[in-house]
Amino acid sequence: MSSNYRPPQRRTPAIMVIADPEQVEHATDEFAARYARDYDIRSATSAEQAERLTRELVADGEPIAMFAVTMDLPDSSFDDLVPELRRMSPTTRAVCIVAGKWASPYLDRLREAVSDGVIDAYLVIPRGPRDEEFHTAIAEMLSEWGWTSAAPEAEALQLVAREASPELLRLKDIASRMGVPFGKYPADSEVGQQIIAQAGDDARLPLVRTMTGEILQDPSLADLGEALSASVSELPEDFVADLLIVGAGPAGLASAVYGASEGLQTVVLESEATGGQAGTSSMIRNYLGFPRGISGMRLAQRARFQANRFGAKFFIGRPAERLIPGDPHTVVLEGGATVRARAVVVSTGAEYRRLGIDSVEQYVGRGVFYGAAMSLAQLMRGQRVYIVGGGNSAGQAAVHLSRFAAQVTMLVRRRDLSETMSEYLIREVTANSRIEVRGNTEVVDAGGEDRLSWLLLRDAATGREQRVRAGALMLLLGADACTTWLPQQIALDERDFVTTGRDVPQPLWSGELPPQSLGTSVPGVFAVGDVRSGSMKRVASASGEGASVVPLVHAYLEECATQRSAEPV
Repeated sequence: MSSNYRPPQRRTPAIMVIADPEQVEHATDEFAARYARDYDIRSATSAEQAERLTRELVADGEPIAMFAVTMDLPDSSFDDLVPELRRMSPTTRAVCIVAGKWASPYLDRLREAVSDGVIDAYLVIPRGPRDEEFHTAIAEMLSEWGWTSAAPEAEALQLVAREASPELLRLKDIASRMGVPFGKYPADSEVGQQIIAQAGDDARLPLVRTMTGEILQDPSLADLGEALSASVSELPEDFVADLLIVGAGPAGLASAVYGASEGLQTVVLESEATGGQAGTSSMIRNYLGFPRGISGMRLAQRARFQANRFGAKFFIGRPAERLIPGDPHTVVLEGGATVRARAVVVSTGAEYRRLGIDSVEQYVGRGVFYGAAMSLAQLMRGQRVYIVGGGNSAGQAAVHLSRFAAQVTMLVRRRDLSETMSEYLIREVTANSRIEVRGNTEVVDAGGEDRLSWLLLRDAATGREQRVRAGALMLLLGADACTTWLPQQIALDERDFVTTGRDVPQPLWSGELPPQSLGTSVPGVFAVGDVRSGSMKRVASASGEGASVVPLVHAYLEECATQRSAEPV
């Protein structure tokens, strides 16, 4: 990186400890002992004082990372105070800190507050040194705040592009989903001018400068992926993987972890960023083992690091274009590169269905977005945002966007969310004053000058139409299987999802028995996760399938080895 580069000055974020006079000193000391180096620890002993201090910090442009509030205050309680504080500082995390050894007398009240999105978590204030469980929870919430709401302290990538351009949004989305900290700079800024000078007078925006000082001009997804991971061309010419996984969503990542940990030479191909659709989820609260929830990006990032530790190789940014069955199987990538493997796991998932309205499609990247990437949220400050979709992904997007947008409206074809969304998420959505749910409603038209500025909505029950102002439209419309790259030998169902096990038509069985439960109609090719016909379309079930397929791969490879040893020399 250029020696002239100086990182921008960052404002020190605040942690505000709000407790009654008897507890405030102990609670404040507990936070100061761990976090005073990196955060401005403030305290308040009443709701009135907390509101005044929050207004002052917000007016001065000082970021607030966390409100840590005790149950009851002299003039209020946490469940009355926190919504008001979050109205002033919507992105701030909120935790209720409970005095005493146990929070059991208040559990129903606290659980309801978490379910309704009033607070992010509740914790018992430490009464002794080294309460690592408490501080692990606090650190995780501060980390999530830092990834989603704060400017990074260190930048692995520096982006120079026109503000809010589709190219910049694409780069930000991929970097965010990969967990790579980045800074964005206008072309006329000091850093922007440095990067342009380094790239040359004929440089094409957008520009990306990496940690090594390399400049990428208008990079493709493959260029960026290779800069962040590696290139398939680095594999030896005679390389044959034991296990090739195509798609790095939850199912593919689980296959990578279990395959590599059990000694299989494992390669993972991902056309975009690891995590798949789940990687765009701002907070998954019902995944086993994460009681306070985890973002999809963070879950995918941890799984990728875990698989890397066991030796799995990841290649990002080049979609698979063709699978050629054989011994070994061959996957042809965009650009012509190939990877060979003895066994292939198809985990390419599904992509959001297109709306199919020309007037809407013309604004894709300019106010209309398929999916709801977390990287877009900060661009929605003060905007009226509409989300089409009623599944869990749409609900998670609505909750996250409500921290930034003035108003979020969910448009669903059904009467309400009860048939399509998890109960815990319905509660959080309906309890959020910034989120409105409109049932029996569809988008029929859109318009604007340079970018989207209005939508035409229709009530499917009455036929009544209404034109509304719109800063953004997020489309999460259900999914179509990503199977166009598969050969005809692999059987698909009527919706083009991959059939496995007994669902494979009997004429395509390789013997008298059907394929294994996750096996396809081609021996040695397996399918897991959302791409598989009959899958549950949940992160946990996809991860389970990804793990479950590895013993089937082992069995297939052992069978192939046995057959080879039995062949005459």
